Amino acid sequence: MVPFPISVAELLGFNGYIPPYANARGRTILNGVNYASAAAGIRDETGRQLGARTSFGGQVTNYKNTVSQVVRILGNESSAANYLRQCIYSVGLGSNDYLNNYFMPTIYPTSRQFTPEQYASVLIQQYSRNLREVYNYGARKFVLNGIGQIGCSPNALANSRDGSTCVERINSANRLFNSQLISLVDTLNRDLPDAKFIYINNYGIFQDFISNPRSFGFTVTNAGCCGVGRNNGQITCLPGQRPCQNRNEHVFWDAFHPTEAANVIVGRRSYNAQSRSDAYPMDINQLAQL
Repeated sequence: MVPFPISVAELLGFNGYIPPYANARGRTILNGVNYASAAAGIRDETGRQLGARTSFGGQVTNYKNTVSQVVRILGNESSAANYLRQCIYSVGLGSNDYLNNYFMPTIYPTSRQFTPEQYASVLIQQYSRNLREVYNYGARKFVLNGIGQIGCSPNALANSRDGSTCVERINSANRLFNSQLISLVDTLNRDLPDAKFIYINNYGIFQDFISNPRSFGFTVTNAGCCGVGRNNGQITCLPGQRPCQNRNEHVFWDAFHPTEAANVIVGRRSYNAQSRSDAYPMDINQLAQL
């Protein structure tokens, strides 16, 4: 489970970043906990080439431990349940299951085991099981973040024909996942009527950045602000490396990650949808008011 971009946290009334699970102690957990783990995915093996990480299943286990602490702090399960139903759960998984799994055929066998359609289905099935487990432990308001256009990242473009044309086979797989995630939102809202699940269209928002960059203040959409190699996308930003001077004009900070400027826009459009396609069936602001 991922933290909100700081702009969303600020719009929700937070004064700073939500603390990570490893550091959250005592009553501070009542202000929120960040369970995110770098390189982690829906599948347990995702990201293993990068070292230790906590998959979604492990993050759910950590969340259960937090719930036990909330019960102790508030005194009983009823009080804990009333508290938890007011919380918003931001979940953003799937990108690494493509970046650090499916599209790394020399390390992972999944692209030989599954077609892109099958792989999306396998991911969504496991995603659904874990979300239902979080629901069983008191969660009632969910923000499910769709994955962006990985095929337009500097890393993908570094290996593309001209360094600027997005890699369609990657983006096509991303769209399959997002489509099934939207369907999952409908299914969960039907099956769990006392909960509300919403979808954030990160793919569409990034399409706006790429199609009309100057309207958002961007001048560079195909290269990282910091990195090594073609498009600054073959090796991610290294310690001590000097980044670009105009980072606010870049969509991407490094080979994979958006800049703060891009994240702020995504956060604001997630909180208050600027178009009907930004959030489904409602935005975070509307979810918070339920």
